[in-house]
Amino acid sequence: MSMGSSPSRRGFLALSATAGAASLLPAQLAAAGEAIRSQPSNQGASPMAMPQTDATQTDAIRPFVISIPDEALDDLRRRIRATRWPERETVMDASQGVQLATTEKLARYWSTDYDWRKVETRLNALPQFVTEIDGLDIHFIHVRSDHENALPLIVTHGWPGSVIEQMKIIDPLTNPTAHGGSASDAFHVVIPSLPGYGFSGKPTTTGWGPAHIARAWTVLMKRLGYTQFVAQGGDWGSIVTQQMGVQAPPELLGIHTNMPSAVPAEIAEALPSHNPPPGLSPDESHAFEQLDFFFSHGLGYAQEMGARPQTLYGIADSPVGLAAWFLDHDARSYELIARVFDGETEGLTRDDILDNITIAWLTNTGISGARLYWENKLPFFAPMGVDVPVAVSAFPDELYQVPKSWAERAYPRLIHYNKLGKGGHFAAFEQPKLLSDEVRTGFEALRKSI
Repeated sequence: MSMGSSPSRRGFLALSATAGAASLLPAQLAAAGEAIRSQPSNQGASPMAMPQTDATQTDAIRPFVISIPDEALDDLRRRIRATRWPERETVMDASQGVQLATTEKLARYWSTDYDWRKVETRLNALPQFVTEIDGLDIHFIHVRSDHENALPLIVTHGWPGSVIEQMKIIDPLTNPTAHGGSASDAFHVVIPSLPGYGFSGKPTTTGWGPAHIARAWTVLMKRLGYTQFVAQGGDWGSIVTQQMGVQAPPELLGIHTNMPSAVPAEIAEALPSHNPPPGLSPDESHAFEQLDFFFSHGLGYAQEMGARPQTLYGIADSPVGLAAWFLDHDARSYELIARVFDGETEGLTRDDILDNITIAWLTNTGISGARLYWENKLPFFAPMGVDVPVAVSAFPDELYQVPKSWAERAYPRLIHYNKLGKGGHFAAFEQPKLLSDEVRTGFEALRKSI
């Protein structure tokens, strides 16, 4: 569906019924999510990552260790080297998609110098577990702080993502005294893999949309023994986290998001015409321009995954195809990644980018992760009716930098808002210090109320 000069009404249901931060497609196109690689518990253990106990109770929490066979890594490199390349794009910019030169640089490094074992070792140095919820194995990292009275926090990643995105914020949040904070800033951190992603199970039926995942996360936190906790997320993680806020279980004290659903109805109604309503402030006008650009030029991936995720066989068969699909998320993130592969120093490294892609390749979760777009039936940018305290961090290179006025309207119990000067859509990944500081500050008022 074109989002060009005469966008259709269907295409621009945009904010009021759209599919997600990483999936902002029309609600009509959104519908069916999945899960992932460490097969559901009733399907046996994965050969690539092994629970360490034989616990039979469905609510058991089983230690988990990643062990990718050498043969899988050899096959990955072989497939990269065997890529059949297309010709170069016929333009001098990225208007036709992920550029050939960037993709070739990525593939060259991936097939030669990249070492998966480094991130595997870092992951296995963290406490990882699997537990079954509603018939599905959920993989998660669980790091408890040594500081007394640490606040339990569940953090959710998005697409194209994994728990690797959040690894950089674990130590700043659990060990704040080593990162400029105080002991009273500490969190116990839980980072689950979304169903259909990484080492969680792959659903074999429909129904694992954001609301179901939100309920599962509450089950997980209670199963871990937490009677009070907070939640954080961006991209799909924001939608899941906000759904936790809508459901408002008594154990949930509040939420933090770096990609809020806060676009007013009059803005959503004006977007198809590309003409902002009168009377907008400078911040609101800038946000309108960002949204207009995204809905005009940035929805292709979300539309395909929202409508026909199963058709994407190429991303399950070609590592380079998967990498290019993942890179084509949003213009600002792609620009940053292209600079990284040009040798510039940015918030991400080549290994960061490839760690996140490689976990999806090795677990064969490109399509199972895409199904979350099909599963979703919730608005993405329209206010959801969150009924708990909310903290918002507005990064400038997000899909849109939410103005404070919109956040106040969307979240009647807004307890923190900050407009940052640096950072984009994958804030935990590229700006971990800023996001960690924001999470600490955002939940400070809630700590005092406990």
